[in-house]
Amino acid sequence: MEKLHNKSDTTKGILFLICSAFFFALMAVFVKLSGDISFVQKAFFRNAVAFLIAAGGTFGDIRAKGKSVIIIPKGALLFLILRAIAGSVGIFGNFYAIDRIVLADATILNKMAPFFTLIFSFIIIGEKIKPIPLICVIVAFLGSILIVKPSFNFTQMLPTGAAFMGGVGAGLAYASVRKLSYLKCNGKIIILFFSAFSMTLSVPYMIVNFNPMSFFQILMLVFAGICAAGGQFSVTAAYYHAPPNKISIYDYTQILFSMIFGFFLFGQIPDFLSLTGYFVIIAMAVLNFIYTKKHCESENVSVSVGD
Repeated sequence: MEKLHNKSDTTKGILFLICSAFFFALMAVFVKLSGDISFVQKAFFRNAVAFLIAAGGTFGDIRAKGKSVIIIPKGALLFLILRAIAGSVGIFGNFYAIDRIVLADATILNKMAPFFTLIFSFIIIGEKIKPIPLICVIVAFLGSILIVKPSFNFTQMLPTGAAFMGGVGAGLAYASVRKLSYLKCNGKIIILFFSAFSMTLSVPYMIVNFNPMSFFQILMLVFAGICAAGGQFSVTAAYYHAPPNKISIYDYTQILFSMIFGFFLFGQIPDFLSLTGYFVIIAMAVLNFIYTKKHCESENVSVSVGD
């Protein structure tokens, strides 16, 4: 019965992660369609919508279940702050890149997050990294260099560097979510805290450099916020149901969604080096997934025999 429950949780985690990938790919489209606005301002409105949706869900839970849903468990505050800081780095880096490089490039660099999730899960939670996954992380990092294309042209390299750092931030954020799940912290509280924190970071810049927006731009950012909320709730639910080493490979479906959107909506075609980088990173993700799945199955067999 326990194994059946674990398989069910893993399946739910996979489905939630694919939903998250679709929502985040669509969010990037709306962010790009919103036009010539500061990436900080875009991030603010994206988080504002997500905050309102999370707040509505939280207050709905309070009415139904009482005040206990807003209690922050002991030890959770540190990881709520860490998740908020890391998630903000992830959003700012990703939004800065979306407006300046090919949509699929920004996505694949952001999708370095599952690899960094493994590393940070080891640091924060103590989830072990086997030799094969570690090799996959190293090779994937080398593959990302093909997309970043390091050069002495800082202006040209900055957007891809920002996208990469966004992936690092997202990886730390997801590992923090996993830790918060162990601490039994309510998922809506995690999203609410993160959205409020990221909005607060944006306020000083907004006061000094606010760009007036047209109705169309506001509408696009509202849609981006709705998609972001859908992505946040989905990814939070995914890592609540299953650990990163069982489901993170499915996060790469966002690359497929982004390439389709990028080609049909913006006429974007990644160059050869970027495509090679995609192949390397995805290949390592697949290898890591296959290895982890076989390793987990062999461990389950050993446990069953021992029992």
